[in-house]
Amino acid sequence: MTAVSSGPTTSSAASAPTWTERSTHLSWLDEHTRSLLRFGCGVVAPGGGASYLDEDGRPDLRFGVLTWITCRTVHVYALGTMLGIPGCRPVAQGALAGLLGALRDAEHGGWFHALDDRGEPERTAGKSCYDHAFVLLATSSATLAGLPGAREVLDEACAVFLERFWDDGHGLARDSWDAEFSVLDPYRGLNGNMHAVEAMLAVADATGDSAWRDRAARVCGLVVRLADEHDGRLPEHFDSDWVPDLELNADQPGDQFKPFGATVGHGLEWSRLLLQTEGALGLLAPATFHATAVELFDRAVADGWAADGADGFVYTTDWSGRPVVRDRMHWVVAEGIAAADALHRRTGRAWYAELYATWWDHADARVIDHERGSWHHQLDEKNRPTGGVWPGKPDLYHAVQATLLPRTPLGTSIARAVHDGQVSA
Repeated sequence: MTAVSSGPTTSSAASAPTWTERSTHLSWLDEHTRSLLRFGCGVVAPGGGASYLDEDGRPDLRFGVLTWITCRTVHVYALGTMLGIPGCRPVAQGALAGLLGALRDAEHGGWFHALDDRGEPERTAGKSCYDHAFVLLATSSATLAGLPGAREVLDEACAVFLERFWDDGHGLARDSWDAEFSVLDPYRGLNGNMHAVEAMLAVADATGDSAWRDRAARVCGLVVRLADEHDGRLPEHFDSDWVPDLELNADQPGDQFKPFGATVGHGLEWSRLLLQTEGALGLLAPATFHATAVELFDRAVADGWAADGADGFVYTTDWSGRPVVRDRMHWVVAEGIAAADALHRRTGRAWYAELYATWWDHADARVIDHERGSWHHQLDEKNRPTGGVWPGKPDLYHAVQATLLPRTPLGTSIARAVHDGQVSA
């Protein structure tokens, strides 16, 4: 098992260049970005949109065409387009066609959750903040990449989000509606708001409208309060008045989108997003964002890393920090890598750089599939590939971002940084 320190190092190695300061590591990140994008190049579904990918990067037609996977595909291949990687533009445009076409609800507005295996809209799932946040992210990136139709969809997505999902009174996003936007679910969730923060920062950078940064900051304010009230472990589920429901899904703790307990990876992801929001706001950023980013990161590492004797992050814990779902999800180590780098840049503490290197070593040894490509999306508690929660290798979003976030400015969205040529190489 790889040892992880609990504080800053005082060895002479601390003064040596960190991985992200070495051109050799930056070159490795660049090549890994390219290999990931090669893996998913067959993702475009007939008629537009993106397919769910299997272990070999082939479309798994059982899952139909999902909006969130389509959006993640638009996003990463728009980034590839702006990076000048041949073959990315047709994939981004093909996936975007799904948002322009069959996934878009021309009658009631917004975007369906999915198309089934016959290409028909899936109406029973309703319309979610999660999906629409990714529409915002995808079309922001596609707009900067200059893809035809992207700006029109971005403008429409902004209007739908503000009308249907943004609750200005609470300064938070509502979670979900029925397919007709007639019945609002009383459930409120932190996961949709987390991705909304990322999306709102991206919209601000794509459009120049700073009001989106202000909205992101308001959501971050709730995270600051929750972290303070729950010892660095974030409740995920709430009622319509934003009262936490700490026992939701205790009987099905491995739920894909609403797991029981504290989600370790979200502590890491929020840590990174707080620092990105702080950087985007500049001198207007509350001092609490940095302090909470440190608190969330430290709690996630203490609770989640090698918590049961094997390397890797457990998926969830209870409210005392005991592991509940011990499987390792690929996105958690990807977010850990990004958060460790962000905190190292923000604080200069060598401990974060050491964790960054440790987690890339772990990803290389256990998570990256060197034979078939991409990353195993789920490992069991002994770091063996499994698929109970996430079968196959559905999409590239978290892995690609792990290769780009360490190479882009902390206060700038990835797409804006790539567009402006601010990617370290």
